[in-house]
Amino acid sequence: MKLYYSPGACSLSPHIVAREAGLPVELSHVTFAGASRTTAEGENFFEVNPRGGYVPTLRLDDGSVLIEGPAIIHYLADQAPAKKLLPERGTRSYYDALSWIAFVNSELHKGYGPLFGKPEPEVRAQVEEKLNKRYAVVEKALEGKEYLLGDFSIADAYLYTILRWSHRANIDFSKYPNLTSFMERMEARPGVAQALKEEGLDEEGLE
Repeated sequence: MKLYYSPGACSLSPHIVAREAGLPVELSHVTFAGASRTTAEGENFFEVNPRGGYVPTLRLDDGSVLIEGPAIIHYLADQAPAKKLLPERGTRSYYDALSWIAFVNSELHKGYGPLFGKPEPEVRAQVEEKLNKRYAVVEKALEGKEYLLGDFSIADAYLYTILRWSHRANIDFSKYPNLTSFMERMEARPGVAQALKEEGLDEEGLE
């Protein structure tokens, strides 16, 4: 399998899952230059991923591609069932994991978008207010737990990846002790540390 990624982007999530799962996933760095996107192999990335040329994209061993981060992390977890990166299918915990992935995707991942385009102060204030409400939800959910479901799962990899964007967006969530501890706990995991190193992010510290 080959994972197309850009350092620190949402593609870090499946990168972490792949390393936590011990899967032999090859990496291909996608370079964004203006309107063009080129893979490390010189491919036009829009031809690899015709749905807008977004990372992550996963090329499977049969040559087909799987698109969209939540689907990719789910697929990777299923390739290494012994690692238990998802609760058993059909259990309440399994659906709780899917629920958290949906929450991170719709309420946090998409929520950061407006902050990367130099918004007007009023817009920024509104976006930050909404994000802080979402931080508070996760803060409460982590009370007395190390990870969202208690044990580590792919939902934590996705949450960690998106929360790293707080530094880039100039948002301070240090007032949320459970979130802060969660981020530190994640960075202590070997799979996370390996993914960060491979993307050249290991010297950045928490974001």
